[in-house]
Amino acid sequence: MGPHPAVAAIRLAVRRVLHDVLNDHPAPEASPHEPPPSPLVLVACSGGADSMALASALAFEAPRLGIRAGGVTVDHGLQPGSDLRAAEVTLRLRELGLDPVESTAVTVGREGGPEAAARDARYSALDAAAERHGAAAVLLGHTRDDQAETVLLGLARGSGIRSLSGMAAVSGGPGAARRYRRPFLRLDRQTARKACMVQSLPVWDDPHNADPAYTRSRLRHEGLPALEKALGKGVVEALARTAQLSRDDADALDAWAGQAESSVRDAAGLLECAKLYALPPAVRRRILRRAAIEAGAPAGSLFARHIEEVDRLITGWRGQGVINLPGKVVAQRQGGRLVIRQG
Repeated sequence: MGPHPAVAAIRLAVRRVLHDVLNDHPAPEASPHEPPPSPLVLVACSGGADSMALASALAFEAPRLGIRAGGVTVDHGLQPGSDLRAAEVTLRLRELGLDPVESTAVTVGREGGPEAAARDARYSALDAAAERHGAAAVLLGHTRDDQAETVLLGLARGSGIRSLSGMAAVSGGPGAARRYRRPFLRLDRQTARKACMVQSLPVWDDPHNADPAYTRSRLRHEGLPALEKALGKGVVEALARTAQLSRDDADALDAWAGQAESSVRDAAGLLECAKLYALPPAVRRRILRRAAIEAGAPAGSLFARHIEEVDRLITGWRGQGVINLPGKVVAQRQGGRLVIRQG
């Protein structure tokens, strides 16, 4: 008799991702004296149902593909006893057979709000752990439900199609374009929880996930249920599908902007307003955003309203003055050229 359907689903999702990792990291030439090292894949585990289901599937599938499997848990230090909780998670990961396993403590700042600051600290710690262990990939337990929430948060920010594309199945860290893998983006949260239940895996429910002080928590417990009540079931699936379609469109527009950028610069490398004006708005604004980031504007603080103001220097020129952007970057029009630089 085969595994429970929920367990089979999570294992299949992980197996597919591990095959992709092997394709991205082919084994080096074998030495006559020693075999080539097996690639290492880490799982980021909070102890919640999603990441525990992911850890168990990785522990099951990795040895069958000749892959070493380890785990990392990040102690954000935001709750009393968080260090003890992290120690429990590392123990559970070792019991699953993962090695290496480590807990890493971080200090969460305040920039961008509590959720963004915690996320930044977490990814910084995961990047460091991946570098330290030489990991080929880090698996994250984001589900289809998480993707739907991310799309709605992007919609609320009004930041354009890229913000609607949600989380990528594969994304990068510093110097590693394909470090992070999200096997569960097509699986719902309930499947992961059921997989833990039938395997008798203990899980921890983070109280922050039910705290209405956090935007994502309110969306999860109030916003999405209200949408499903008004529109019927299937909202989560539709939002996740929107994310993929939006990502495909955004990637195509980014590629177009990348190809068009050189054609709108003069011999000195300055952006020519007349040539920018001739481009479709979606392409032009991508070029403007990229130029602002290259000048030093932090990508996470650069919103659609900033780019719209700069865009009006091209499309609605009436002698406006300097446009101030995040990161002490300024944009201004001078002699038919758009100059974006540190102020």
